[in-house]
Amino acid sequence: MAWILVLALAAAVVGGLVGGFTDLHVYRYAGRAVLDGAQVYDADDPVTGLPFTYPPFAAVVMVPLALVPGWLAAALWTGASAACVAAAVVLVRHADGLPAPGWLVALVATASIALEPVWQNLAFGQVNAVLMLAVLVDLLRPERRLSGVLVGIVAGLKLTPLVFVVLLLLVGRRSSAGRAALAFAATVAIGFAAMPAASSSYWTDGLLDARRVGPPQLAHNQSVSGALARLLDGPPSTVLWLCVAGPLALALLGVGVVRWRRGDPALGACLAAMAMLVASPVSWSHHWVWAVPVAVVLWERSRWAAVAWTAVFVARPMLWPPWGEEREYDWNAADHLVGNAYLLAALALAAGVAVTTLRLRRTR
Repeated sequence: MAWILVLALAAAVVGGLVGGFTDLHVYRYAGRAVLDGAQVYDADDPVTGLPFTYPPFAAVVMVPLALVPGWLAAALWTGASAACVAAAVVLVRHADGLPAPGWLVALVATASIALEPVWQNLAFGQVNAVLMLAVLVDLLRPERRLSGVLVGIVAGLKLTPLVFVVLLLLVGRRSSAGRAALAFAATVAIGFAAMPAASSSYWTDGLLDARRVGPPQLAHNQSVSGALARLLDGPPSTVLWLCVAGPLALALLGVGVVRWRRGDPALGACLAAMAMLVASPVSWSHHWVWAVPVAVVLWERSRWAAVAWTAVFVARPMLWPPWGEEREYDWNAADHLVGNAYLLAALALAAGVAVTTLRLRRTR
């Protein structure tokens, strides 16, 4: 714990000195809109020119960030994000029945900055590390009275974590899944109570439109939808997206459920996270901060797999081909191969785990 605190304080100092993180600006704008009674989805953040795209409940949660000076918000946010990455390492190690000495946790958490998703989370002031830790706490700790509530709250902040509600249901933790569903419903109700008009707009207009959060073909969108957009020179239809992403996500989730039921909840949770990222209409590269717990999990099962996995997120191959300004539409076959590196890594991970699981079953 002391090492995590030192890491968080160091990150907070850096965050406070740097300040001005792009997405953190948007979060603070949303919180201020709630306080002012403004329509958060009708205008973009005046500082960054970017829209707030999360559910209304997320805007309510961001209110405290709007009440403090920007430098303090940046310090607290950066410190919390660094601490969450470190705490995720602890949770995964403990789930595998392994010790998590402070020096090792601090070393892994610090080294994880070399991974593009972690660096992007810190550089943009993103919320993904916090959400990841909340999910891992709910999934990997022993079931208790409030199990599932954090998953439901996280889903209320970003929707795609609803995948973990399905995971809880399929692995037999029905009470936790029920509490998660109720917590999610409560977040929707809170959003309507705080911002009725904005909530109505969010839940009825453009919820599944990937273009509302940015160009879906952009190389940083490492989801099936993004891959299809780059391949088809335009956003795929909802039917095509569901027909491709649905089976792939279900396959990843299925492998995760099997691993969980075989006594490997850490790997099961990570595979469910991969299913979430694959299925999401938009999975920006910073959403892939889950690469850290996956690497930690793989290290105890296959050193080579862990090194290969980590190398992908350090090298960030999706930025090797020309990108931006719709140049993704001109990619050739090789560009598509490296340009979908995160997505392909997740599919390869699931395939490798499935093959290993089948071999173990036959051996037994």
